[in-house]
Amino acid sequence: MAGQLDHSIASLRLRETLHDQSIRDPLTGLYNRRFMVECLERKILRSGRNGQRLSVLFVDLDHFKRFNDTFGHEAGDYVLGTMANVFQDFFRGNDLICRYGGEEFVILLPACASRDAGTRADGLRDQVRNTPRKHGGKTLTALTLSIGVAAFPDCGATASELLRVADDCLYKSKASGRDATTVAQSIHAPGAEHKAN
Repeated sequence: MAGQLDHSIASLRLRETLHDQSIRDPLTGLYNRRFMVECLERKILRSGRNGQRLSVLFVDLDHFKRFNDTFGHEAGDYVLGTMANVFQDFFRGNDLICRYGGEEFVILLPACASRDAGTRADGLRDQVRNTPRKHGGKTLTALTLSIGVAAFPDCGATASELLRVADDCLYKSKASGRDATTVAQSIHAPGAEHKAN
């Protein structure tokens, strides 16, 4: 009986571990892209039913390739891990943080309008820029973020629409010189975006 119970517990633990590995990024421990897209679709449906806003932040570490070339990939991996910690400390417990790929992250902010999301994005940029980092006895260069913000339902009704608009805003932040936040306004309003600093 005890042997069977031990085997069942070990099997459950293995199942939990495999499930966790299927939804988490191994380097940062954040949720992965596939899991985020599934969650975003569910959160859009819930926000629509409740008549609430939902904001999406598309975040990119500026000049990360140059950083890796200067300090090495080990330092780059260290920075990605510390970014995950900064994001988890900065955002609320019900916000969902995901590593989208490479040095890009997506953060879902339920019950958050685009203006508030832009303010939070600027606060995150300030925190990251002003946090000194050391690795392997070396002081690392200051990091900056470029961020694009889009909100449901103003900027789209599906996960793919919101991510595309947020990504377009991220591109505008990078094109304007980086270390910037670009917030998409309603797709129905004239003059679609504005830049928040």
